This record gives sequence, structure tokens and C-alpha cells, in this order.
Amino acid sequence: MSDVLERFMRYVQVDSPSDPGNDGVTPSTPCQHDMARVLADDLAAIGCRDVTADEHAYVTGVLDASAGAEGLPALVLCAHIDSSPDAPAHGVRPHVVRYEGGPLVAGVVDGEPVETTPDQVPDLAGLVGQDIVCSDGTTLLSADDKAGVAEIMALLARLAENPDLPHPRLVAAFVPDEEIGHGASLLDVEALGACGGYTVDGGALGEINYECFSASEATVTVRGVMVHPGSAKGVMVNAITVASEFQQMIPAAERPEHTSGREGFYHPTDIEGTAAELTLTYILRDFDASSFSRRERTMLDVASFLNDRYGEGTVSVSLRPQYRNMAERFGPDDRCLIDFALEANREAGIEPVAVPARGGTDGAQLTFRGLPCPNLATGAYNAHSVREFVPVSGLERMVDVLERLVAKFAEPAAGEKDE
Repeated sequence: MSDVLERFMRYVQVDSPSDPGNDGVTPSTPCQHDMARVLADDLAAIGCRDVTADEHAYVTGVLDASAGAEGLPALVLCAHIDSSPDAPAHGVRPHVVRYEGGPLVAGVVDGEPVETTPDQVPDLAGLVGQDIVCSDGTTLLSADDKAGVAEIMALLARLAENPDLPHPRLVAAFVPDEEIGHGASLLDVEALGACGGYTVDGGALGEINYECFSASEATVTVRGVMVHPGSAKGVMVNAITVASEFQQMIPAAERPEHTSGREGFYHPTDIEGTAAELTLTYILRDFDASSFSRRERTMLDVASFLNDRYGEGTVSVSLRPQYRNMAERFGPDDRCLIDFALEANREAGIEPVAVPARGGTDGAQLTFRGLPCPNLATGAYNAHSVREFVPVSGLERMVDVLERLVAKFAEPAAGEKDE
């Protein structure tokens, strides 16, 4: 078993889902501290210095530069330690499946196979004869993002064991609660002492993200007027009815199930309440700043229209910014981060492709805080699902990509470009 596979299999068995219902506390779940301690111990065992796992489950450690690269700028490698709350995430039992074509079966639950077909994931056609890591079908696998964690750790171990491999000072940063929008917000960017880095939190090999959605959350509150239904005519305002009208006025073609590529969306995620009062929660996403602003304005305009119909104060909308498209903050001096990532993939025999991320990463937050961080692939598929899987070759080849990538920052010209 390769080092990266051993680490991955071990890490996914440490429970660490985040909890969106407890996002006022960091980390949102105590078990994330367990994962943080495991990683701190592993960083120390590798030989990293200044290893810390703080009270919020942020883990950092430094691997000093190779000979000749000591004076060059440091590079951050970041991944998140929490698992998604979108699928069962406790008691992950990973196993390796030799894929021989057809549906990839993770396990059998209640007599039914939990499977992924080549129609669902066309890349399966190129994985015939390979070993693939799956869960047993009852939980997600947590490759998002423990594949990224394992790949960074395996890289650091390889570099520590082979001091002739060139690299600048590397700062590993593992953060909690990325899946609930918190992520790197408490990471002390200035203390990292770096001027750039990468998150390793993507999908298929070769994908590089330096664009992502801009995002906000909209909370729609509907306040009805309740009377006895026997005498309701002309008086009752049913909050459920008004909420239904609100949803029907949101463009139907701009829902996630009808969009792809660079198309944004409105996505209702939660509804709670009664005929007297209820709340609807939406997430709004778009790549283009003006289109994103239009989406926020649409929510407010729909509320205004319904208030004209049912009375002022019936519908209110609260907008909470979440993150912005990192492309808005990438300048000419940051281009080497993207170019080096493209080159490193090609040198590892992988054809890279720049893909706008239809989601957010810690890199978006870090980029807006002054630390430009494109996002790299992990090699995994079907994130946030019990059908999540990662080919063993994806884990191993990603470590090779990272080795070639960090070597590029050990060249004096790279340091001059970044300074």
C-alpha cells in the first residue's frame, strides 16, 4: 500500500463531519479536534516544525526549504478536515474495489447495490482494471477533502525523506468547517509568511480552478395573518401560500437542476414554519458580478411585489454574503500560480483543464484576504454522496503533480516573480 493510500484509508476512518446547525462555534463538531490531533501528530512525525493544532481545530506546520531555496517565498498548501453533512459521515468503512467495467458498486444496502454507472461518470470508462476506493455504501467516503489532506501529507513525507528534491518553505494548513462556509476564516494569513498557495480540494485529475461562484445566502421570512378558517375570507394570509408564490416567481430555468458550466442559479435549500409564519432559505450563485447582483435584486423585487399584494411586512429578505469569485482578485503577478499548476500536470502526464468551480473553496476566501490560492484536483468523484469514490492512481498521481509543482517555486526566477 502506497504512503498516500495508507494515509487516506486511515484519515477517512476518523469521524469529522461539520454541522450547519452549530455554525456559531468553531469547530462546529468536537470530533474535528480528533482529526486535527491526528494530523498534528503526523506532521511532527514527518519532521515539520512549528506544528500547532489550536482551539478551533486549525492545524499548521512548516517544512523548511531544500538547500538553495531558503530565501525564496513560502508556499501554502491547504485542505479541509471536515466531511460534508449532506450524507451520512460517521463510521466510514473504506475498501478497495478492482473495477472491471459496468457499474461501480460501492456496497449493498438493504439488498440494493449502491452503484455509479459510466453514464453518470463517463471517466469510469478509463478506469477499467484499476483499484478504486469506495465506502461501503452506507456513508460518504470523505475524499472531499481527506484525499487532499492525504496528498499534501504524502508530499511532505516524500520531501522530508528525499532532501535533494527541490522545494521552497512549505506551510501546511488544515482547516475545519469548510463544508458549512467557515473554512479558512480564522486562519492567520499574515503568520503563514507566504505570498501564495494552493488548496487541494477539487475533483478529477487535471482540473484547476481559479474561478469560482460568488455566493450569498438569502433568508426569506413570510409572516401570515391567521384567523379561524371558517371565517377566513378576505382576512387570512396563509404564509405557506405566499411562500409558494415567492418560489414560483423565481426563474424556473435558473435552478441548479437546469444549469451547468458558467450558468448561475437560485437554490432553495430549506423551509421551516407554519401557515402563520415560515422561513425559506436560498443560496444564490453566479460567476459574473453583475449577474450575481441581479440575483440578489430579484429576491428583493419579488418580496416587494408580494408586499404590494398582501401588505407591507408580509415578506422580508435578508442577504448574507458567503464568498466571492476568486478571479476578481487574481492579478498579473499571480499568473505564475496558474501557469505552474498547468505545467506540473503536463509534466506528470496529465492534460490539465481550467474549470470554473461551481462551488466555493477555502482558496476563494484566502485570495480575498491577500493570499492568492487556486484550487487543485484530488482525483475524487461524486462528492457529498454515498457513491463518492477515488481511484488509487488518482491519489498517487496527485502527489507526483504536487512534487513537480513545488519544485517550480524553488527556482530563483519564481521567487523574483512572486516578490
